[in-house]
Amino acid sequence: MNFLKAEWKNLALFNYEVDAKILEKYLPAGTEIDLWNDKCYVSLVGFMFENTKVLGFKIPFHIDFEEVNLRFYVKRFENGEWKRGVVFIKEIVPKSAITFVANTLYQEHYETQKMGHEVIEKKDTSTFIYQWKNDQKWNTIQIETKKNPVAIEIDSEGEFITEHYFGYTKIDKETTFEYEVQHPRWEQLEVLNYNIDIDFNKTYGTDFEFLQTTKPTSVFLAKGSEIVVKNKKKLKSATLGVMHKNNH
Repeated sequence: MNFLKAEWKNLALFNYEVDAKILEKYLPAGTEIDLWNDKCYVSLVGFMFENTKVLGFKIPFHIDFEEVNLRFYVKRFENGEWKRGVVFIKEIVPKSAITFVANTLYQEHYETQKMGHEVIEKKDTSTFIYQWKNDQKWNTIQIETKKNPVAIEIDSEGEFITEHYFGYTKIDKETTFEYEVQHPRWEQLEVLNYNIDIDFNKTYGTDFEFLQTTKPTSVFLAKGSEIVVKNKKKLKSATLGVMHKNNH
């Protein structure tokens, strides 16, 4: 049985090059930081969940909703190959039941906030806006794009950011949850402008306060697709195998 089926639509991805040291305490056992061209990234991602089914069922009022998350990229060596995945620092959604299920079953770091989104269509451009509220302040991320989707190029930064097909959650020093996320290769819309107006300290804590004054290395808008999240597996340190530190 799949845990979740949905469509992820209009993923606004703001990517920051960071010092890998700040992520070490968030790193799940058995994984290591995945680098692209020797760069370590975190991404701020806003998108829509649509047509959501949990364990095969649509839950009333929990079918279409926003999510904004902060994540970084890892890999795990298993059976002679690298599995590439993401680790979430925090995921914000407007539905408390989603937060409860994800945090209880997957030990994720969901938080419920009031949220909103808007898509503004003009003749030649589309603008995607995601918002969430904390302490009476609205946080906003916004991207204006061209209309026509284009391929995400092979071996590009965009491919690195979007082609990670596992999720890893740090449970404790010896235990990691792993789950697979299946989706086809995505297309992107060319970004013309963007705006970020958020309080990083209030939203993500002092570890990520520096992003307040950091310019994103890149900004993408991925069109998205149907996705499937598989049931999780628990990985204990005894089964995690040998780390491959030097094989980047």
